Amino acid sequence: MPQKADKLLPIMTGQPVIPVLKIARVADAAPLARALARGGMPAVEITLRTREALDAIRIAAAEVPEAIVGAGTILTPRQYDQATAAGARFVVSPGTTQELLDAARGSDVPLLPAAITPSEIMAAIEEGYSLLKFFPAEQAGGLPFLKALASPLAGVRFCPTGGITAANAGDYLRLPNVICVGGSWVAPDELVNAGNWDAIEDLARQAVAAARG
Repeated sequence: MPQKADKLLPIMTGQPVIPVLKIARVADAAPLARALARGGMPAVEITLRTREALDAIRIAAAEVPEAIVGAGTILTPRQYDQATAAGARFVVSPGTTQELLDAARGSDVPLLPAAITPSEIMAAIEEGYSLLKFFPAEQAGGLPFLKALASPLAGVRFCPTGGITAANAGDYLRLPNVICVGGSWVAPDELVNAGNWDAIEDLARQAVAAARG
């Protein structure tokens, strides 16, 4: 069964940067998602890297209707089910396994799996996937590597994540096979810990303007 691109593509084209969030305090989930949405980033990826992640997804999805809450760092079908039950509207994985593809096939919630090598990307294409995460972007070869993939694998578009910053996001977004990027710089830990939601909103707004500029 092909990727649910009709559900995933509007999320990826809706904003040039998707914030990748590691939430350690559940109380931060709703105000953080709200601030990012005000700054032009309604779609957020809350990673399952903390014990609070599923509760954070649940609260953000329930209390911030303007947000499009996704779940990241999904490694197993069980996590896939937990994330979607919590309200995640898209799921992101740092790799691709047959078990995850099977879980996605049985779910209404779309999967954005990661692939790096041409063989991994070709395997994803055979499964009907044309939208992929490229992770870890900088460590895997970065801009030159992705640029080299554009011609032989022209039908695939990527969301590079890993080492993406305000300084290099624009360079990635100018590649023909990059549809958006993922990054954490719009919600730095020090601002989240301080509850400085206005500053995070400003960072989000600046990132969107710079990426589209």
